Amino acid sequence: MSDTERDDESGPPVAVVLDFLAHGRTEDDRPQYQKQPLAYALDRADFCLYEAVLAADAGVSIGDDLPLDRDDDRIEHLGEVEYEDLSGGAQSELEYVVEDVVTEEEGRFVDFYNDAQPITLRLHQLNLLPGIGKKLRNAILDQRKRRPFESFDDLAERVDGLHNPREVIVERILEEIREDDLKYRTFARREE
Repeated sequence: MSDTERDDESGPPVAVVLDFLAHGRTEDDRPQYQKQPLAYALDRADFCLYEAVLAADAGVSIGDDLPLDRDDDRIEHLGEVEYEDLSGGAQSELEYVVEDVVTEEEGRFVDFYNDAQPITLRLHQLNLLPGIGKKLRNAILDQRKRRPFESFDDLAERVDGLHNPREVIVERILEEIREDDLKYRTFARREE
């Protein structure tokens, strides 16, 4: 979904604050009074990582939702960053936030299991998920032909060998966020 489509539907994208640095980056050698507050955030929709320079009175904290709107008075500068650019605190918080997003938006990710398609003649989108080989992929495809999956619990009950479908999605999202050179991306968008 493009930013334009998202704006038309529900306003600007929303990110979850992974880390808030009230006095900016520690490696910034300027005097403390010249540093601006900084936040690292993860976009809920396409799992992009952002660094936001905030106004002094922004009033955000870890775990808050932050609209990624350049017109928001709290955000003075907004830019995408790579995983390696995150603070240690943001890197530590990332897994918990991804788990929360997948849990809160379960239907979106269950739909992935229902709607995944072949990428090539030999590779299916389901095979991109950790631990899903040919046998498990075929079991998922057979079960979804009978009727669509309704929840992660439904998936786990109907597909032998798929013990934690939620965790499989979380692992793949984290891999896509952390790795620069993946050939195929399903969940985490990257700027080219």
